[in-house]
Amino acid sequence: MSADKFKNRLIIIPEDDANRQIANGFENALTQKKSKAIQVLPIARGWKKVLDTFHKEHISNMRKYPKRNVLLLIDFDVKEGGAGHDHRLDYMKESIPADLKNRVFVLGSLSNPEDLKKANNSPNTFEDIGKALAQDCFDGTNLIWGHDLLDHNQDDLKLMKKSVKPFLF
Repeated sequence: MSADKFKNRLIIIPEDDANRQIANGFENALTQKKSKAIQVLPIARGWKKVLDTFHKEHISNMRKYPKRNVLLLIDFDVKEGGAGHDHRLDYMKESIPADLKNRVFVLGSLSNPEDLKKANNSPNTFEDIGKALAQDCFDGTNLIWGHDLLDHNQDDLKLMKKSVKPFLF
């Protein structure tokens, strides 16, 4: 059974399998009723393909269904001591139509999810990381979101929480 297009929804477009697993963990951390408000799409296979998928498949539907939100879940692929986050984020943000900017969010690890998993120094799975991120949102804490590899997400995270909190948390 598909989700009601007129109800509040968060559609997640993951760049790769690690991000898909994180998104699944985020979804699974919510109650069954609330998780129906989240849809994790198949992996896009690259951050530019995430953007292409958003443009080709979601812009027109977001305009038809004003309760729809989209999360573009990518890796920023910044190497240690390197640059890149601002360029990739700016590129993606500039390509989001002005009328949708308050319902489209760009989040991800500063480098990649594998580095985030290693940095936590635990045997946690990517799904466990997703569950912890959801718990932070639910509790209003910043335990995982405040990590060095995720802290750059704060602006979009605040915007996302404001949009999805009423129906997810």
